[in-house]
Amino acid sequence: MTRTFHHIALWAFALLSLPMAAGAANEARTLNVLFIGNSFTARHNLSTVVKAMAEAGNPGLTFNRTDVIYGGRTLKDHWRLGTQNIVKQSTLTEAEEKATIAALEKDAAANPKDKYAPSALARHRDLLPKIDANRKPWDIIVLQSYRDDVEGDPTLYAEYAPKFAELAKAQGARVILYETTPATQNEKALTAPPDPAPVLAKEKAIATLAKKIGASVAPMALVALRCQTQRPDLTLRFVNDAHLNQTMAYLTACTLYAALFNQSPVGLPIDTITDIRTQEKPAPDKTKDRDGAPLARKFSDKDRADLQRIAWEGWQEFQKLP
Repeated sequence: MTRTFHHIALWAFALLSLPMAAGAANEARTLNVLFIGNSFTARHNLSTVVKAMAEAGNPGLTFNRTDVIYGGRTLKDHWRLGTQNIVKQSTLTEAEEKATIAALEKDAAANPKDKYAPSALARHRDLLPKIDANRKPWDIIVLQSYRDDVEGDPTLYAEYAPKFAELAKAQGARVILYETTPATQNEKALTAPPDPAPVLAKEKAIATLAKKIGASVAPMALVALRCQTQRPDLTLRFVNDAHLNQTMAYLTACTLYAALFNQSPVGLPIDTITDIRTQEKPAPDKTKDRDGAPLARKFSDKDRADLQRIAWEGWQEFQKLP
C-alpha cells in the first residue's frame, strides 16, 4: 500500500468513526475486534478498557472484542498454536481446523512440558463444532509485539505480522500493530530523561513494517518516552513485576484508541485501571497488586488529562516518521 493510499484509508475510516450526529444517535454500529497477544494484552484486561473508551468516545458504537492470549508468547508462537485459524474464521474449513488439532496433538505428545499446546488444543477443539456459527469477519485485528520486535534482522515480528496481516486484509479487516516496550518502562521516577536514540530507531523500524503491510500502530515506545520526558514522576512498570503498571496500561489504551479511530482520546471519561494479578508476597492479598498497592488505580483529573494528551501527541509524532 502506498503512503498516499494508506492516508486516504485512514481518513475514510476516521470519518466512519466520528461520533454520530444527534439525528443518528440511535443508529447501531458494530466493530468486531480481535486482540492477539500475551500478558501485555491480558494485564489490566486491556481490551475491555479499549472497549470502554471506544464506546464512550463513539456514541452508538458496539465494540465486540475477542482475546487470544498465550502468556509470554510471540506472533511466531501464535502461528504454531493455530491462531491464524481464529483470524480467518469467516472462511475456515473443517479440514483446516482438524489439521491444526492434529498438529497440536502431535506437539503436545512430543513436548509434554509445553503448556501452550494443550491450551491451544482446548481452544481449537471448542471451535471445531462451532465453525459455521463463527463466520463473522473481523473488522480490526490487533497484533501485539513482545521482544520479537527488536531481536534479529528481520525480526520475528516483522516476519509474522505480515502473515497475520495478509489473512486480515483478505477479509477487509484493518490491522493495528500494538508495539510493547518492556525494556524501556521505568519502575522508579526518573531524574533525567532517557536516551531517545534507541527508541526512535525502533520506531522507524516499526513504521517501515506498518507501511509495508498497510497497518496502523500503537507506538508505545515513543509514547512511553514522551511520558518519561514530560511526567518523569510517573512510573510505567511494577517494581515487583516486569509488566506494564496501571499508568502504562492507561497510556496504551489511549494510544490504541488513537490508532483505532484516528482521533484524540483527550476528554474520554474513563479514569480507572484495574490489574488482574494480585500480591503474592509477603502474604497473598487479592485486593493488592504485585507492589502492594490497590488493584484499581483511579487517575486524578490532571493525570488523566496528561496521559490522554501524551498518548495523542506520541501517536501524532509517530505519523511524521519517515
